Amino acid sequence: MSTSHAEIESDQPVTPLELFFDLVLVFAITQVTGFIGADPTWTRLVEGLAILAVLWWAWVSFAWLANSAASDEGAVRVVLLAAMGALLVVSLAVPQAFGDDALAFGIAYLCVRLLHLGAYLVVARDDPELRGVVLRLAGPVLPAVALIAAAGLVGGTARGVCWALALTIDYGGLALRGVEGWKVEPAHFAERHGLIIIIALGESIVALGVGAQGLPLGAELIAAALLGIAAAGAMWWAYFDVAAIVAERRFKAMERGAQVRMARDSYTYLHMPMVAGIVVFAVGLKKTLGHVDEHLHTVEAFALCGGLALYLLALSAFKRRNVGSWNARRALVAALLLAFWPLATQLPALAALAVVAALACGLIAWEALGLAEARDRVRHAGHDLGGRT
Repeated sequence: MSTSHAEIESDQPVTPLELFFDLVLVFAITQVTGFIGADPTWTRLVEGLAILAVLWWAWVSFAWLANSAASDEGAVRVVLLAAMGALLVVSLAVPQAFGDDALAFGIAYLCVRLLHLGAYLVVARDDPELRGVVLRLAGPVLPAVALIAAAGLVGGTARGVCWALALTIDYGGLALRGVEGWKVEPAHFAERHGLIIIIALGESIVALGVGAQGLPLGAELIAAALLGIAAAGAMWWAYFDVAAIVAERRFKAMERGAQVRMARDSYTYLHMPMVAGIVVFAVGLKKTLGHVDEHLHTVEAFALCGGLALYLLALSAFKRRNVGSWNARRALVAALLLAFWPLATQLPALAALAVVAALACGLIAWEALGLAEARDRVRHAGHDLGGRT
């Protein structure tokens, strides 16, 4: 969502302050999962995904900022700490973001995004090219965040319209305004987004614990917990075993213009549905653990099956953007998960989870065995998989 600073060093590490900042996002993601899970209806699911979308855009804004300047020095450190406070208020307001706390959510979110723009202007004070990028960036940001704040002053359909317009302007503005003048430090950027996938997967683990809370630790509950961790492990494997490695190597090898387009498309845009898929899947896990011998309702079953399907489709699109071809295996398993969704409502929740976990783990085994030689080259010899994975 911006450019890197002229003084940025290659292979800059993710700083402790960036990790500290991400802890607030951990809480925010937990709040979104709880928001959807408290009343798993289609309306609540859409609202939860909208909340996650604005939280994601705030996070990636600061990810670009940290990629542009040392985030643990000077004014940027102060701004990040201040933004953590505002983002915490946003997170606290999540359960009533479309209700009584809509205005508090909107005002706190406005503060988060204005702090980001202000910090960028400080970083850009001696860099005219960067300053131009920041001013272009402010074009869609200001009306979008104003609409989120205004949504707190209206109700009903008007509130939903404000949110829809805000997301359209924010997400669409980045695509329409181009990447002229941007720079990016690839290793730092890829690492930061890999860490956010870990954070999101952590929510699946939390969902297992929350779903089992207060229940007797019997054989069914233990089986459900192990199936849940197996599915989450398969999701981790699908991203980190090969996909993240190939993407980062391609990212580093590109010339500057291609790098920033890759950063925008593969990381800023395509990591959003990955995170959304993990969060939705976590809702399904939580409901399954709490009712292992009952049938899941329609939205709960969709969360369990559709969340994982969305994650796999996003990963396939990630591969398409990085190496030019889709991952047919992952697309096929995503289709099977969606086809299984109606049947999942007819089975006990534990049985539905067993099928979902089997599909996830089966996919990993299929890829590991079918692409063993290419996988070994990538992981141990430093060669690129090209379009084969």
